[in-house]
Amino acid sequence: MNTKIEKQPSLAMSLVPLVVLVIFLALTIKLFGGDAIAGGSQLSLITASAVCTAMAMGIYRRKWQQLENAVVNNMHKATPALIILLLIGAIAGTWMASGIIPTLIYYGLKILHPSIFLPASCIICAVISLLTGSSWTTIATIGVALMGIGRALGFDDGWIAGAIISGAYFGDKVSMMSDTTVLASSTAEVPLFKHIKYMMYTTTPSLIIALIVFSISGFAASPATAADTMAIEQALSQTYNLSPWLLIVPVLTGVLISRRLPAIVTLFASVTMAAIAMVIAQPEIIMSIAQSDSSSTMASIYAIVQAATGSTAIETGNTLLNDLVATSGMGGMMDTIWLIICAMCFGGVMYGSGMLSAISQLFIRLARRTVSVVGSTVCSGLFFNLTTGDQYISIILTCNLFRNLYDNSDLERRLLSRSVEDSATVTSVLIPWNSCGMAQSTVLGVATLTYLPYCVFNYISPLMSILVAAIGYKIFKRSENEKQTDNI
Repeated sequence: MNTKIEKQPSLAMSLVPLVVLVIFLALTIKLFGGDAIAGGSQLSLITASAVCTAMAMGIYRRKWQQLENAVVNNMHKATPALIILLLIGAIAGTWMASGIIPTLIYYGLKILHPSIFLPASCIICAVISLLTGSSWTTIATIGVALMGIGRALGFDDGWIAGAIISGAYFGDKVSMMSDTTVLASSTAEVPLFKHIKYMMYTTTPSLIIALIVFSISGFAASPATAADTMAIEQALSQTYNLSPWLLIVPVLTGVLISRRLPAIVTLFASVTMAAIAMVIAQPEIIMSIAQSDSSSTMASIYAIVQAATGSTAIETGNTLLNDLVATSGMGGMMDTIWLIICAMCFGGVMYGSGMLSAISQLFIRLARRTVSVVGSTVCSGLFFNLTTGDQYISIILTCNLFRNLYDNSDLERRLLSRSVEDSATVTSVLIPWNSCGMAQSTVLGVATLTYLPYCVFNYISPLMSILVAAIGYKIFKRSENEKQTDNI
């Protein structure tokens, strides 16, 4: 019985859909700027997917069912992220309307001095993300509050978002409760704590460099005057019923996260607690949202649903503050979800057609010495983030692709898991059409390309990984690992 062997795409042909995507995205961003996420970027991804599909079916005789199955598998993996995004939108709306975020902003303005705001924001997000294991939750809660504080203090959006994201992704990367950390270590077959400990050789210097940059920037900035911040504090206190008791909600949310409950369960519980706090503490806000003369039961239900799902604009008497407290709830996440779905289509057809594999083989051929092996791993993680649009897929593909190469080069597997985390985990947020880049851009209200230059930790990490490999610091062979470094 003859078995038909599928023709494999060449490297040159495999690059065609990627080139089409880059060209269309560049044109879209030039034409629409920050509004590219409202449709132009999605169409670019669908067009590139169509080009890939036409080539796969017309030239390489791939069956439609094969490509469709690959897309469906990608979609299946992305489904939890889509639900989490919707709940994050609900948190943004209910935490704002209930006065939780305004309370955090109010006390933050009193505590955080402008000169230390950027490094302090980075450290705060790093600690919270380390304890919770979730950069997404950290950014959607404390990150949003710090965004408001930073804007009130007069800092540029890019610097604020860069400090928040740098800290959140540091904590996520080294937390034993982080899903990406567990995924990287398990896929590379490295014990979790050994993986985390080994990452410190590249992650700690990267964070130190980021904090130095943020500290210098904080001292060099021209923040808002005391009169400006006082005006915002006054407008907040006049609009909301501010109270330290409202901080119980984020504290309980942190407790739920520390208990390692599923993210969807934790976020839904947080929305529920914020809705209760809204009814108890903010009757005036309820009346404003519901356009009612009283905070009746029906008005409260309407206000909660509107805050969680739709747009809310609360008049504070301060133009800057009006922009800070405006939210769009679940509805505001729809462009991002639409973009993720299109990105999953592109990643699916690239994988199902074999073009992704053809391109990835280039990285393996370039790997000769230790530094080139690590460099190829880092470039592969970044490449898969660009093409698949999802950091989880990038981690899995890179680990599977390079596992045998590390074994054949007699290099420890923990060097593989660290190199993957130094690239696939932290660079995902820097790519506009990646699920992480889209999510954080939407949550913080800052375009990905705006905050990209300021995410110091995120682009120093992959460079640090290559630098440490080039120096040869703490790079162990597998035989040495068995005899000497089990306890490192």
